[in-house]
Amino acid sequence: MSYSTACVDWERRIVARESLIALPPLYPELAADAWDVCGSFRLVDVTGQPLVRDASLPWLRDFVKTVFGAEDPDGRRHINTFFLMVSKKNAKSTVAAAIMLGALIMNWRPSAELLILSPTKEIADNSYKPISTMIKADPELEAMLKVQDYHRTVTHIETGATLKVVAADSDTVSGKKASFVFVDELHEFGKRAKASNMLLEATGGLASRPEGFVIYATTQSEEPPAGVFKTKLEYARKVRDGVIEDRKFLPVIYEFPRAMLESKAYEQLNNAYVTNPNWGASVDIERITQLHSEAKASGEKEFKEFLAKHLNVEIGLNLRSDRWAGADFWEQQGVLEVTFSLNDLIARSEVVTMGGDGGGLDDLLGQYAVGRCKTTRRWLGWAHAWAHPSVLERRKEIAPRLQDFAKEGHLTLVERIGEDVDQFAANVAMVYKAGLLYKMGIDPSGIGGILDAMLQAGIPEDRIIGISQGWKLNGPIKTAERKLAEGVFVHSAQPLMAWCVGNAKIVPSGNAIIITKQASGTGKIDPLMAMFNAIELMSLNPEPMTQKVKKGFVSL
Repeated sequence: MSYSTACVDWERRIVARESLIALPPLYPELAADAWDVCGSFRLVDVTGQPLVRDASLPWLRDFVKTVFGAEDPDGRRHINTFFLMVSKKNAKSTVAAAIMLGALIMNWRPSAELLILSPTKEIADNSYKPISTMIKADPELEAMLKVQDYHRTVTHIETGATLKVVAADSDTVSGKKASFVFVDELHEFGKRAKASNMLLEATGGLASRPEGFVIYATTQSEEPPAGVFKTKLEYARKVRDGVIEDRKFLPVIYEFPRAMLESKAYEQLNNAYVTNPNWGASVDIERITQLHSEAKASGEKEFKEFLAKHLNVEIGLNLRSDRWAGADFWEQQGVLEVTFSLNDLIARSEVVTMGGDGGGLDDLLGQYAVGRCKTTRRWLGWAHAWAHPSVLERRKEIAPRLQDFAKEGHLTLVERIGEDVDQFAANVAMVYKAGLLYKMGIDPSGIGGILDAMLQAGIPEDRIIGISQGWKLNGPIKTAERKLAEGVFVHSAQPLMAWCVGNAKIVPSGNAIIITKQASGTGKIDPLMAMFNAIELMSLNPEPMTQKVKKGFVSL
């Protein structure tokens, strides 16, 4: 059987309000039977208590038919993994209830386990409620199924199969042999350090149950995607776009086309239907209009959160109310089309300053290089960080992000103490040997181990200086803000730095402002502090250093 789960023309389809599933059901008869079952459930919490089939728009029907229509007559499901991302209030709970209750009824395996996995107890309760009310509204279902509301469990009396809604933790899912799994609000799992192992445990039963499926359902995160959510989303996009061929994985992603993101067309409320397939049905247009106005009037942070939850716009940078002013210009100064490495920065620069910060067992060791372009004289920024694996245990709330940065190559997880400063010094030595290093600046309180490593790497001591911290950093903080706003400071658009910039919290101090690790809480800012140290030195307007001409690089 030849088919593809890609939807390469999704950008045209989504704007035209056409189905994002380009593939018709593989087995149409079973798909039709499944829709007859799922479409007959009654929506008790909707005005008039309509049946699912009467209240649903075509996209929901297409999704249900595709899920169930992938199973052949021999009981093998040819598409067994589905990824669904829709904006908030688009009947995701109804989807979960209809599909999982339908699977419980149509399941043929005795004592099968069906599982809806929610990140919190509250979300688990919300997921279970429509299932319970659907059953209690239908005498035939009540006769067929035993409902245990206290345990959030439904049992099929004849087959002994059970559908259970659980709040996720490792103890809850260990040992499960579920045939059918619905993972709700995947973006919340992305914030958990061991979510990947948890989901692997929850879906492990599919290995011996060829009829099974797993559905990952989510809205966009109000924070930059991280962990298992980021991994699944990136993979789903590649399958959708035809970059990866995976005939067992079907993505349905309601997000704005790239052109609409670049033009900020998503800010126009008349385009909200693009990521809201239930626009005008479960998504109340008047209510969304009201929320849009309130969020826009409240500030950029609140508006970004509205865009993430109700329009599925991916956030690249957190904008807190007490944020650093430079954060407002950070994303627009990222050079996505010409992402550069430290080697590239060396090749394009006439002089380079570097900064360092951190290095404790609870911290990152941050490094930042600022080069002055030899053709445009714009400032070029590049960062790297190091962490010991103990940080992943001590700071579990940020572990998924650190692991993401490590996979992307912007952070190194060292195996032993000392490797970090050795690699740090090697980068500084690379710039020095290229004849470009003006100075290397670092917090005087943390200079010991780093100084020793740099001296051993052959860097003269007079090139290494301490940079006063606290209110004395007010100068480079303000300089960075102005250079970003003027468009003369560009950087390599590294997610690591976007995260650090989003974590930075300003604190007034007399006539100055300060940014400190203590004020920024658990979010790390060491590479950002390293950047300010490097900017302090570049602000001195050092003379161009001797450099061998290297060709083939684009000037920024």
